[in-house]
Amino acid sequence: MENQQATHAPMPWIVRGDIDGFFGLALDNFVQLLLIDGLCLYVLGFSPEMVYGRVLPGVAVSLLVGNLFYAWQARQLSIKTGRKDICALPYGINTVSVFGHVFLIMLPAKLAAVQAGDPDPAMTAWRAGLVACMGSGVIECVSAFFAEHIRKATPRAALLSTLAGIALTFISLGFLFRTFANPIVGLTTLAVVMLVYFGRVKFKGGIPGGLVAVALGTLLAWLTGLEGHPKPPPGSIQFHLPVPFLGDLIDAFKAGYATKYISVIIPMSLFNVIGSLQNIESAEAAGDAYETQPSLLVNGLGSVAAAIFGSCFPTTIYIGHPGWKAIGSRAGYSILNGVGMTVICLTGSLAYMAWAIPIDAGMAIVIWIGMIITAQAFQAVPPNHAPAVVVGLLPGIAAWGAILAKNTLRAAGWADKGGPNFADSKDALVAAFKAKSDTYIEGAFALEQGFIFSAMILSAVTVFIIERRFVVAALWCFGGAILCLLGLMHSHQWSFGDVTMSTEPAYQFAIGYGVMGFLLLIAKYITVEGEGH
Repeated sequence: MENQQATHAPMPWIVRGDIDGFFGLALDNFVQLLLIDGLCLYVLGFSPEMVYGRVLPGVAVSLLVGNLFYAWQARQLSIKTGRKDICALPYGINTVSVFGHVFLIMLPAKLAAVQAGDPDPAMTAWRAGLVACMGSGVIECVSAFFAEHIRKATPRAALLSTLAGIALTFISLGFLFRTFANPIVGLTTLAVVMLVYFGRVKFKGGIPGGLVAVALGTLLAWLTGLEGHPKPPPGSIQFHLPVPFLGDLIDAFKAGYATKYISVIIPMSLFNVIGSLQNIESAEAAGDAYETQPSLLVNGLGSVAAAIFGSCFPTTIYIGHPGWKAIGSRAGYSILNGVGMTVICLTGSLAYMAWAIPIDAGMAIVIWIGMIITAQAFQAVPPNHAPAVVVGLLPGIAAWGAILAKNTLRAAGWADKGGPNFADSKDALVAAFKAKSDTYIEGAFALEQGFIFSAMILSAVTVFIIERRFVVAALWCFGGAILCLLGLMHSHQWSFGDVTMSTEPAYQFAIGYGVMGFLLLIAKYITVEGEGH
């Protein structure tokens, strides 16, 4: 039987449905490229040479590796089963990781470098990003061999709510501000995206809704004077051959970035693993049963390749396989996506695209991604676990609020040369926040550090309390205490222009989590069952 299956003719490389799928998947990836371009240039201060000569060629390698593999994998499954309706797993840059790496790793590294008088803080930020991307890829590769155990050990509410906290704040809220700052473009494109994706309708002629939103947003942006990036100088379109940056990667590990940002790298990597695993399961539910281990392994290798060749942003198996399959996509849409994104990344043409297509034209899609991730956290868990989802959202919201507070102070001149700084004014700042707005800003800064861990732990504890599995809940609390003692959660320090993670043990928090755990251990002896209120 196996020999007969091996002789089945494979499905065609490209069919009509692959064109529709390509526009949808490529548009999603293109929005990620616009985000990377804007965040690297204007938030991290990268030079165009660094973005177009280092970061984007690395992105190209990672996208090409994964997209070609998943297309080949779909063809192999077609040969094995004799079916011609196999759809390749969608794959691309992880939106959450883009924001997480920029705002939780690379920007803090840059600010610390500025404070230390580093002559090239952008290079420091880039190297920290390389370490994060490599760490993510390695964890993903290793996790491919036991991902199922990770998924079973952690409540779904804890995983999804932590991810939703990032999506709601770092992804959606910032662009929601921008939407209402430029309402003609923002609200119009938001209406298109909501109409198509929430209203479940299609434009006549089969035009992808995302393409309509970006095209209409671009037109309105130009008509209202809302331009994109500055027009690149003549000759900006140049071919940049991907080259390995192993020396920079090694130097970055020697500088200790892996240890410093491990509280972000580990949980975000696990999110990638679990998310990819769930998307593989989603594909199987749609009729395409892919082997888990090679699928996850190549996903991790894509992130490893990205880091080696200069990209700071890991890849992931995307959500949406059933949708692409339903419109007729097979293997070809993955190939077209990989080749198309590679051409954009290697030629420098993204500079012109970022000028012609303002990020405002595509921000409604990013907001939608954040909304979907947040909604999924509530929809994909048992109804009685909803409180755990809410608990898991809170640390991410607090972290975003803490970053907003620090950015506000910097905008007011704090940490400028000759101006007031955070470290020398610590006590005055804490007192002023409390006296003038009853804001305990010290607690916000404590929550910011390792908030991905604390969100998972508090949500998991809530789940097990709801289920009256008090001993398991206690073990999660003790795990939180250990993380605090290791300096991976809540430990923070004030510097000239920032409040960042400290490697010192957070003893008070360790005691707090320990007491929580002890109370849960003895809960069955000091409580009686009663009806919920």
